[in-house]
Amino acid sequence: MAENSNLVQRQQMARDAEDDIDFANLFGVLRDHWLLIALTAFFAMLLAMVYSHFATPIYKGDALLQVEQKSGGVPGFSELNQMFRQEASTAAEIEILRSRMILKEVISRLKMDIVARPDRHPILGKFTAPPPAPSFVPHPVFSGYRDSETLINIGAFTLPERLRGHAFKLKEEEGLPALYLGGKLVGKAPLGEPIVSDDGTIRLSITEWKFGNEPITLIKLPEVAAINRLRGSLSVREIGKTGMLAMTMTGPDKQQIKAVLDTVSRVYILQNIERRSAEAENSLDFLSQQLPEIKGKLTSAEEKLNAYRLESESVDLTMETQSVLQRSVELEAKINELKIQEGEIASRFTREHPAYQTLLRQRNSLVEEKSELDQQIKELPKTQQEILRLMRDVEVTQQIYVGLLNKAQELRILKAGTVGSVRIIDEALVQPSPIKPKKAGLILMATLMGGLAAAGIVLLRALLNKGIESPDKLEEQGVSVYAAIPLSEQQQKAERLTSRFKHRKKNPEQEVIPLLASSDPNDLAIEALRSLRTSLHFAMMDANNNVLMVAGPSPSVGKSFVSANLAAVLAKAGQKVLLIDADMRKGHLHRFFKGPHDIGLSDFLSGQSVKKDIIYQTDDQKLHLIPRGKAPPNPSELLMHERFSTLMAELSSEYDLILVDTPPILAVTDAAIIGQLAGSSLLVARYGLNSVKEVDAALTRFAQNNVEIKGAILNCMERRASNEYGYYAYEYGSSND
Repeated sequence: MAENSNLVQRQQMARDAEDDIDFANLFGVLRDHWLLIALTAFFAMLLAMVYSHFATPIYKGDALLQVEQKSGGVPGFSELNQMFRQEASTAAEIEILRSRMILKEVISRLKMDIVARPDRHPILGKFTAPPPAPSFVPHPVFSGYRDSETLINIGAFTLPERLRGHAFKLKEEEGLPALYLGGKLVGKAPLGEPIVSDDGTIRLSITEWKFGNEPITLIKLPEVAAINRLRGSLSVREIGKTGMLAMTMTGPDKQQIKAVLDTVSRVYILQNIERRSAEAENSLDFLSQQLPEIKGKLTSAEEKLNAYRLESESVDLTMETQSVLQRSVELEAKINELKIQEGEIASRFTREHPAYQTLLRQRNSLVEEKSELDQQIKELPKTQQEILRLMRDVEVTQQIYVGLLNKAQELRILKAGTVGSVRIIDEALVQPSPIKPKKAGLILMATLMGGLAAAGIVLLRALLNKGIESPDKLEEQGVSVYAAIPLSEQQQKAERLTSRFKHRKKNPEQEVIPLLASSDPNDLAIEALRSLRTSLHFAMMDANNNVLMVAGPSPSVGKSFVSANLAAVLAKAGQKVLLIDADMRKGHLHRFFKGPHDIGLSDFLSGQSVKKDIIYQTDDQKLHLIPRGKAPPNPSELLMHERFSTLMAELSSEYDLILVDTPPILAVTDAAIIGQLAGSSLLVARYGLNSVKEVDAALTRFAQNNVEIKGAILNCMERRASNEYGYYAYEYGSSND
């Protein structure tokens, strides 16, 4: 029960260790990979420098407009203008500026729907393109192209709507410009004459031409595409609530930016003026229709008055009648003027509009006053009434006619001097320096992003990598660490050299791996094995035999390296050591020692050899070797045979220590079988490769088979800032050098 409790506790501790994040360790990881991070940042900086050198610079231009208050009344009628006065809507003006009405006119004036560019690769072409023309040399703003070798300026390009957006090719044939579509010749003509297709639907006029051995791609954009293209680069915003409109535009050509902004401003102001003068024009048209009618009424009234005077032999008016006449004329004039205004307002507003209702109330009031005056007139003598009526008609009509003549003249003057509600405050100005790419900022940002990206990848790998990087990780799980063996650079070089020539050998199993304990006995890895030798002396004092099993959770942890070099270190200390390669599947302990090792453990266990034939003498008189032998089909069954236990019992009495190298426990069960006969067992885990969970699973597998693991060996410890043990061990070794 106690053993099961310890197993459960160790498994829980392993899970907790996998989930913990050690920030100090992560900082050490960054220190360990500082060179990778620095190189990545440097490479990102180089890419940013190359990009900023070849990237097309983008410039920014701006212009400033002011939208003033607008009087929206009826021109010529000051009484109602205050009623119709309103603020110009800045939001509406912004939309007008970006409307198709304005942009379409700008595109038409500048021929922005014609695209001319060299026919070259969009990326590689930058490296092969001729240098641009000097800045002081004029070049087409739109509908053309110029560099140091090529010049083309398009005067006009008309074609059917269905061909808009298609790419034409402009070449030179026999010294003449030639236009192609889809490889088919459209036409060619001398400079100054238009190129016309056979059916006459395509017509191209070229004003300037210099062929530079590069075909020119010519495209007439669809109207919508050209408008969207211009709208996408044009920005309009109001500055606060001041009525000031800031127009900005970005692009690769400073001349084009200035031309577009200036043209947009001019077109916008012209339409604003036309819109305001249109109001005066409408009112003038209305008055022009009314004047002949009023003139006819005046003539008729005068004729009637003269005829009545002749008939009545000239009747003079009394003072009272003249006063009534004057009041009546004034009322009639006002009522008639309101009628004319009503006709103008009716074309602009409905009867429910407040302005229309105000005018009706004024007219009704005057009509009521006129009715009262008419009652007074009825009390006069009949002759006086008739004279008063006729003279009133003449004077009223004459006043209306003269007033309309004056207003018509005022409207003509107003129309001629109309000023829009918009004015240009600042004309277009393009900044001399490009807004992007900002070389210094781009290089700095790319360097930082490169470094951060590399650091992020390093940290992500560290978080995802659950490999053991410190003996403390094993100690925390209750596993005693007998030794932490630093990574041997000499051993790595020897293994790389061996693997390099492996494919050249007919039998790579005969290739010898240098034994580090013999080739470089002062290596830190061998020093660690000497420390392990001392620890084993005390650990095996209470063991039931002198058999030491070296196992591992998975392949490639360095069991064979540890076993071979540990055996050599023990032998140099004066002990008689037997090294057994019990990995009959893939064991390669024999490669650490010279000489033929064809017969081995598998041959003895299968009954094909005797004991004396499988024990080999190495260069060290105290160290003997039993190689694996021929790879059998049933290694586990051979190890369970009585011959193996008998062999181990016999050899135990002949040697001071028997060291058995076994296959990985998580792969096969051979180590669990051998562990039944071993007095002591050690588990080798590799730094950064094996996780705490793997070690725990291996220990669990051994515990299930009643095999006690004395402790662990952490192999291939690397010099890392995140690993204090490895760091100080290497520092100590460096000082000895």
